[in-house]
Amino acid sequence: MERRRREALRQRLLAMKAEIEALGAQNDTDRRTVELDQQTVGRLSRMDALQVQAMAQETRRRRQRELARIAAALALIEEGEFGWCRKCGEAISDARLEIDPAAPLCVDCAR
Repeated sequence: MERRRREALRQRLLAMKAEIEALGAQNDTDRRTVELDQQTVGRLSRMDALQVQAMAQETRRRRQRELARIAAALALIEEGEFGWCRKCGEAISDARLEIDPAAPLCVDCAR
């Protein structure tokens, strides 16, 4: 892979990382512990708050997985191993990397 293309994908990965981190900071309040104070919050409101909390926690887990994929791709760029399938060792197509620059597998191995 040519150096300029690799650098463009690196910049895209860094932008994706920054966006995910910014979204995570915005949702910190939704993940906080739900208070069980009967005087201030009714039962249904608590149930709604618990549901929002559970969804926020799952969203956070998904974002962390995506950040791990991005970190792995950035490490591969630094090592000079970016763009090669982690399973079969063949080159990952440019089209696949354009869609998902953090893709660790070629199309055949991903199936």
